[in-house]
Amino acid sequence: MSITREEVLKMAELARLEFSEEELDGFTAQFQGILDYIEQLRQVDVEGVEPTSHVSLSADFDPRMFREDEARESLPVEEALGGAPDPAAGHFRVPKVL
Repeated sequence: MSITREEVLKMAELARLEFSEEELDGFTAQFQGILDYIEQLRQVDVEGVEPTSHVSLSADFDPRMFREDEARESLPVEEALGGAPDPAAGHFRVPKVL
């Protein structure tokens, strides 16, 4: 599978990005490299390989690396807002984003 400059331009348009001609050529080459690598991965024989949820979960992984979730009290509002530059009525006040 190959990618064209026009496809990269379309992705840039959808993402509201602008690229110079040099950047556009560079991204086209990078995307092509990614697609080539994906094609290589598709050719790997994985029959009989058990799926894993994490690359570190081998037979000898350290089970302490993942802690159990524990419910606990949250910070008091005053403490949470203590470092806020502009707290307002128990909330973080931030500039409008439109």
